[in-house]
Amino acid sequence: MNELSPARLWLMRAGFVLLTALIIFYQLLPLDTAPVDLFTTDLVPLAASDSSDARLERLLHLSDPRRWIGPDLLLGFAMAWSLRRPEYVPAILLAGIFLLADMLLQRPPGLLALLTLVGCENLKMRERGLRDATFVAEWIAVAFVMVSIFIANRIILSLLLVDTAPWGLSLIELGMTLLFYPLIAGVTHGLMGVRKTAPGELDSKGQRA
Repeated sequence: MNELSPARLWLMRAGFVLLTALIIFYQLLPLDTAPVDLFTTDLVPLAASDSSDARLERLLHLSDPRRWIGPDLLLGFAMAWSLRRPEYVPAILLAGIFLLADMLLQRPPGLLALLTLVGCENLKMRERGLRDATFVAEWIAVAFVMVSIFIANRIILSLLLVDTAPWGLSLIELGMTLLFYPLIAGVTHGLMGVRKTAPGELDSKGQRA
């Protein structure tokens, strides 16, 4: 099937929407809940005389703080697709997906969506230059954009006096995303069939590569 045929374009765009929906659904799952130890002395009985608010506060006080976080797969796949086939992820599609993610994941609505959109559009403009470059060059370009998004997001949230995640967790997420990017790019290329424009093919602007 022609890479730029209407059927192919809409099929791949629908595939990207499905991929991002699965990622967001996974992020919404309560995977951080720990099982209750029935034999611990800290178990709060149902017949406790404390109020429900007091028991909830006690449970929150006893819970361990989160010390790690996984990669931002949504950001990683968006950048991998933007570099390989910009026409599959138009700006309006990226904006809608990341705005929805902001609202569902209870982030400041619009901020990270805007920064991600700017970053992905920047990578799209560099797609022709990185087409024949090594993967290391692509990795460096993606890392620069991800770090820029991270810094801009932290600065804007600080100026607006909005509570932010601990620096440690944010840096771990950034590092994990960069570390997993080669795997994300491999899955995008090998399993999903989203490859860079080959010599002689039409690119996103309808020009011969």
